[in-house]
Amino acid sequence: MRQFLLFISIIAVGILFLSRLFYLQIYDANNYSLFEDNAIRKVYDYPKRGFVYDRNGKLLVANQPSYDVMVIPREVEPLDTLEFCSLLKIDKAQFIKKFNKARRYSPRLPSVFVSHLSKEDYAVLQEKMRKFDGFYIQKRSLRSYETTIGANVLGDIGEVNNRDIKKEPYYKMGDLIGRQGVEASYEKTLRGVKGIKFIQKDRFNRNIGPYKGGKFDTIPEQGKDITITIDAQLQAYGELLMQNKRGGVIAIEPASGEILAMVAAPTYDPNILVGRNRSEGFRQLKKDSLANPLFNRSLQGVYEPGSPFKLMNALIALQENVLTPEETVTCYAGYKYGNRFMKCHCNRGTKNNMTGGIQRSCNAYFATTYRKILDKSGSASEGIDTWSKHAKSFGLGNFLGYDLKVGQKGRIPDRAYYKRIYPKTFYSTYTISNAIGQGEVATTPIQLANMVAAIANRGYYFTPHIIKNIKGEGLHENYTKPKYTTIDKEHFEPVIEGMHQVYKKGTASSLQVKDIEICGKTGTVENFAIIDSLKTQLTDHSIFVAFAPKDNPKIAIAVFVENGYWGSRFAGKVASLMIERHIKGYITRKDLEEWLLKHTLEDEYAKPYSGEPFKINGYTTLQIVEAQEYYRLKKELNRINNSKN
Repeated sequence: MRQFLLFISIIAVGILFLSRLFYLQIYDANNYSLFEDNAIRKVYDYPKRGFVYDRNGKLLVANQPSYDVMVIPREVEPLDTLEFCSLLKIDKAQFIKKFNKARRYSPRLPSVFVSHLSKEDYAVLQEKMRKFDGFYIQKRSLRSYETTIGANVLGDIGEVNNRDIKKEPYYKMGDLIGRQGVEASYEKTLRGVKGIKFIQKDRFNRNIGPYKGGKFDTIPEQGKDITITIDAQLQAYGELLMQNKRGGVIAIEPASGEILAMVAAPTYDPNILVGRNRSEGFRQLKKDSLANPLFNRSLQGVYEPGSPFKLMNALIALQENVLTPEETVTCYAGYKYGNRFMKCHCNRGTKNNMTGGIQRSCNAYFATTYRKILDKSGSASEGIDTWSKHAKSFGLGNFLGYDLKVGQKGRIPDRAYYKRIYPKTFYSTYTISNAIGQGEVATTPIQLANMVAAIANRGYYFTPHIIKNIKGEGLHENYTKPKYTTIDKEHFEPVIEGMHQVYKKGTASSLQVKDIEICGKTGTVENFAIIDSLKTQLTDHSIFVAFAPKDNPKIAIAVFVENGYWGSRFAGKVASLMIERHIKGYITRKDLEEWLLKHTLEDEYAKPYSGEPFKINGYTTLQIVEAQEYYRLKKELNRINNSKN
């Protein structure tokens, strides 16, 4: 047996070698990846992002060339650091910080060392790159915003982070991704597909040419161009009217759900978030925590809707058959319930039917209407669910499903919501503020604009959207299929006539536009803030909703102006002017335009933060706090004296 031991050992070793060769050449070849081969350098070829056009074909976003200095840490050889830093316009400390960051990411994979070189810097550096092993220049394109408007619509692109890479391995360190607006929502459409070249290296780590003659190389696929629904001229006009004001404006085409304008004020020039200075530009915008220009008030601002919500209560009452359009309610300058009184602007003894109630924005009429809705079944707890169901069918109280990434649900309360406060039962008077669009009701500007579009359409709406066309693709059915409300078509005409009378003889009669039949509703909403630890009532918000023309409507709009006094003062003027601009293409109400451009609300916004005592009904907050403290001490002293007696 011993004489065969050597022979058996040789056979065993041979089998092991053959098995290993089979594994490497046959089995493992199927799992072989060029991306894991350290002897092959991977160079990405970045595509141009797709262009963005407005609804009329105006170019809004294009591209400009950009150059990044890339580094592969393990390939870096000793170099003249001072010369290299001078060429890159950085100091040595920055060089060390950037190099260590790249090495932590991966010693063998390329990452961005310095991004967004100018053409001039690129020309100088390119001639000397041969001196700096491990570094090379990567060409890509940056955004070029051909406009200064629509920053909240268009968004911007920024460098990916580890979270982005982990979520989608397509991205590598240094890649750019859409961060906000259209750039984020349609990132995969706009970005295209990267190409790649595989470069063979020798044992000295020098490039010796394309791997296998470029057999595995791919070319980049340019991103698709898109057309968005925004009318650039209407958007620019809206931003002009909202200068030195805060709030949101949404204009929708009722027949399609296309967003014609989306103004978030204050806004900023989208070009400040492009290129090497993007980080500083973003920091400055983020630093402005008071005006908060990065906050998209048109989608994210949550406000009590005020009197425009009375339209919803009127429609629900008609659907639930708790009143007719002809029934009247007598207003005694307000509505009394229990020991409380809800004030109104109607003259004492005014009798309002539905048209008059909407025209005069009568609180007594709609408080009565709301109570009839909730008390129909004899239980307000059941009635609130019915009321809530109808309101939510207009897209209120939930995300609308539009194609932008930010937003808020708003709030339409139901029985489950109130059960935390009233665990057993409650009465309709407990939630009476909902009758006039205050209390627990909260909406965003886009939700209110969508509600008005549904009214304009007499009972249905299309999901609001920003995309109009993607080259070579159709729209998703979510944007082309109508959504129907729970209100029957015949109930809309009395409400629409009331909105029409708001312009003819009501609270917006001063805002009429010649030759355009506009239907609207003013709103004034109380506004509170905590100042000096005291809940302080500030200047009311100005709200306005409208659509036009009355028949075959072309635009529905919602305007929120923070601290704008009352509905027709600021918001109503903005709405009328934007309606005229969209329908006529020019402005005849120059008086309204001049007034808006002349009047600012900056002083209103500064009051809570000026450090000066803020006046409430003629008294400063300091005086009120002192008075409160005086009466608190007096009450405590009386309590002590009474206890002694």
